Amino acid sequence: MTERLNTVRLGANGPLVGRQGFGAMAINTEYYGATDEQAARATLERALELGVTLIDTADTYGDGANERFLAPFLADHRAEVVLATKFGLGDRAAGIVNDPRRIRAFAEASLERLGVSHIDVYYMHRRDPAVPIESVVEAMAELVADGLVGHLGLSEVTAPELRAAHAVHPIAAVQSEWSLFSRDIEAQVVPAAAALGVALVAYSPLGRGVLTGAIPSADHLDPADYRRRMPRFAEGNATRNHDLLAPLRTVAEAHAASLAQVALAWLHAREARFGLPVIPIPGTRSPARLTENTAATRLTLTSEDEALLNSLATAVSGPRYADMTFASAGRE
Repeated sequence: MTERLNTVRLGANGPLVGRQGFGAMAINTEYYGATDEQAARATLERALELGVTLIDTADTYGDGANERFLAPFLADHRAEVVLATKFGLGDRAAGIVNDPRRIRAFAEASLERLGVSHIDVYYMHRRDPAVPIESVVEAMAELVADGLVGHLGLSEVTAPELRAAHAVHPIAAVQSEWSLFSRDIEAQVVPAAAALGVALVAYSPLGRGVLTGAIPSADHLDPADYRRRMPRFAEGNATRNHDLLAPLRTVAEAHAASLAQVALAWLHAREARFGLPVIPIPGTRSPARLTENTAATRLTLTSEDEALLNSLATAVSGPRYADMTFASAGRE
């Protein structure tokens, strides 16, 4: 019998979702190398069997290809899925676009690609500080009033930006990178979200694969893998970061668990530490890996385990992005 995930709520009045979500970015796109459509579709089906109901995508993933790929799955399972997508992060030429006059068009284009009439959680993907956050959220709130969107989210915002946005319209969730290797949001963003009753959706909870132990060097990545262009995988950083995993291995062996399960269990434990819902959204193209990931919700780490793991972030080689203004930490 399949053990389904418990649920948590996104925001004070948001939807109930499984305690782990699913990051769909690379399931059919070659960000992380070649894909297998049959395995990808089987992974999505397995997600629902396990109670992974929050499916996260964005208009920029594969220039809309990710949203189009999800459309047949949504046609079969719309009532079971809490669908999240994002706007505002174009290609390199377009850059970050927060223009309030364009937000409705972005949403309508996503709705068409996804083949749905309603987006459950609509995120601003990245922040253009030149555009008042209040104006952006006002435009997003119009989509809620018109029934195109259920709830609003923000990705990679600072604590002051979150508070300003929430004063205009309730924000259900903030999505930011959070893992054993990336903890900058704990200083300000997470406490602000907890105080406002906003959930935290954690992307790249496995450090883009490093925390699984599967990337001992950048040479193990597909030549087209976009991670090769990221600082933590450049100039030997992938090897140095892989070498940091000894404490993770120690804890994993003590619990007869995988490294990924321990890394996710640590993140799930932040929920109690900070007093807010924390929903990691690991991505995978394998039903077996997805099953492994969800088992992390049933793994309880000891305080000694956490103490052993907590120092990893301070030893990581390379920033999250080459230009950290791309993330909330770059503006705090």
